[in-house]
Parts: sequence; structure tokens; C-alpha cells
Amino acid sequence: MRIEFARSFVAPGESWASTADRLAEGRGPVLAVDLSEEMLRFEVDDEHRLAVRPMTEGDFPDVSRWVQTAHVAKWWDEHQSLEQVAAHYGPALTGADPTRLWVLEVNGRSVGFTQDYRIDDHPEWALLSGMPGAIGFDYAIGEPAWVGRGIGTKLLWVFLRDIVVPAYPDAPILFAAPDHRNAGSLRLLAKLGFTQGAWFDEPQSDGTVETVVGCSVDVAKVMRSAVVTGE
Repeated sequence: MRIEFARSFVAPGESWASTADRLAEGRGPVLAVDLSEEMLRFEVDDEHRLAVRPMTEGDFPDVSRWVQTAHVAKWWDEHQSLEQVAAHYGPALTGADPTRLWVLEVNGRSVGFTQDYRIDDHPEWALLSGMPGAIGFDYAIGEPAWVGRGIGTKLLWVFLRDIVVPAYPDAPILFAAPDHRNAGSLRLLAKLGFTQGAWFDEPQSDGTVETVVGCSVDVAKVMRSAVVTGE
């Protein structure tokens, strides 16, 4: 079921997501397909069961494998071995780090992972990004079979709208900063209603810097709703 409408059709006080929910008349979950143009495109996907679950230590081997696949490793050059993954992400699972870690699933199979965090919990990143008060997140679809099929857009929508937004009701902005050369990631964010902002250099652990593009979305305008699709 495809749902399309112009941005100008959205009623005052509604978000794009809640307008799509209204037009779906109870069918759902309603998933974003492409929110980058004047015509906003959503759909109800009856073929795929999309879910987000908390990461566990048992997922570390998959995470290590995912970040070493060619399409991810191109942009992810650290924390790749199993030992590095455990050392980097382990503190978040024990509560020593406030970052929340998740695994993305399609039809019951793990296909990637993501994380979310208050940018204010990382003062250097807040200063660098210029986004205090926002919620940051990172993501990767690790299984090559699910890359380039539009599933990443839908999975990230489920994660952001149904997991992240309800957890931070006071946060007005969601923020991510892909490498400026990562056209696929920038396009995915655009399809979710994100807009590009400032480019800035992010220091890396090896002493180099990477130029990234700050991308943000207005939660109230795009995602907020009294109706949560749930996963």
C-alpha cells in the first residue's frame, strides 16, 4: 500500500508521519519511503517484518563481521575485530556508557546495528557538531543482501520513530554526520526527511580527520505523533 501526499497537504499540528498514519486508516506500520521531495512517499510493507531489539554480547561476532564487509569497512576503519568490538561496545551494555545499542532485524534475521545517545553526554562532540540538545545516532546495514533494496530506509525509520523519538520526548532534533563522500548514507538520510547542514572535520583515533556532513531532522515536523507504530 503506497501513500503519497504533498507537504502542503499536511494539516496544522500534524507531522508528516501522523498525516501518513491518518491516510492509512489503521493499516500499518506506515514506513517512510522517500521524504526528500515535495511529494512525500510512505508505504505499508506487508512483505517484510521489521524489528529493532537491544544488542547483547552474543551479537558481537555479527557486528565484527558486518563492519568488515566491503560496503561498511569503506567508512568504518576502526573497532573491527571481535576484541575491538567487545572493548568499544561492551561498556554500553553494562551501563558504564549511556549509549544505547540495537540490532536491526528483517523477518527475524539480524541484518545490521545502530546506536543512539544524547549528544550532550559527549561534550566534545556537542561542541564539534554544534548540536547540543540533539540526539545522535549511527547505523550500518551489514548484510550485503539487504543493501540497495530500500530496506535500510524502512529499518532506520522504525528505529528513529518508534524507538528513539519516544525515548527522548524533550529532544527537538535527531542528528547524524556521515562522511561527505558517503553518497549512499546521505541519500538514505534525505529519504527520511533529514536536511544537510554544516560540513566539519571530525578527528579520528589515528590522528587524521574526516570531513563529515551534519544532517538533522525536525522531530515535531517529520516524525512526532500521538500514534506510535511500535515494533
